[in-house]
Amino acid sequence: MTKQNTVHDSPLGQEVNYPTQYDPSVLFAIDRAPNRSQLIIPSDWQGQDIWYAYEMSWLNPQGKPIVAIGRFAFDWNSPFLVESKSFKLYLNSYNESGFESQAEVEALLIKDLSALTQAPVHVQLYSLDEPYQGPSAQALDGKRIDNLEVSMTHYQPEPALLRCTPQAEIITESLYSHLLKSNCPVTGQPDWGTVQIRYTGAAIDHAALLSYIVSFRKHTEFHEHCVERIYHDIMQRCQPEQLFVMARYTRRGGLDINPWRSNFVTEVSDQRTQRQ
Repeated sequence: MTKQNTVHDSPLGQEVNYPTQYDPSVLFAIDRAPNRSQLIIPSDWQGQDIWYAYEMSWLNPQGKPIVAIGRFAFDWNSPFLVESKSFKLYLNSYNESGFESQAEVEALLIKDLSALTQAPVHVQLYSLDEPYQGPSAQALDGKRIDNLEVSMTHYQPEPALLRCTPQAEIITESLYSHLLKSNCPVTGQPDWGTVQIRYTGAAIDHAALLSYIVSFRKHTEFHEHCVERIYHDIMQRCQPEQLFVMARYTRRGGLDINPWRSNFVTEVSDQRTQRQ
């Protein structure tokens, strides 16, 4: 079932026939290793790639449509990540297929996605028949740095922009920016996100951090890879004792992607930004 050639073999940017029945064969895997070969991956990393799917449906045994919201948590250390368009095609393949129960759908999702990524995947479906338990829009913790004045000349990731403040004290703080933008490496379409950074270490220069975040504006890389690059660059340039990086990307095709990496956080709350 697993398709894992190159990204150019994926359904992205190509005309495809939407499946009319449940079809796990449309899933396409992206190897994490080539991108990580450029980075220093810490041994104490923790993290997930959390996806929310807001356009899920299938038929019950009587042919009546059922709708739900899905939460999918992929472990950061899985050998493969799922390509987004193939994931959308796969979820759409459930639309006209009948299943006995929501539990049957969840079991199939877990089986197929775990086989694709070669690691366990946590799946939770939120039924709309009961009080909603899914992610709600909330303000992020920390200080927003978007109003700082910066002059930009770099629109590709530039780690040298990062620096600590002079005579930096050791502090703990949480910062976030809505100005993260990168681009799909196949279609060139923009990926808009909010990035949150929490750390304990020498105080990071906020304007320098904002300039670094904006420098991703013309960069082409998948969401998960961008977060890992941001973590790597901050750790290498500023060497905080503790570091957490999470990007909450806006929805496309009913899916939003929320990767996080950390050397001290073990779980994150279910929430979304206003733009999601």
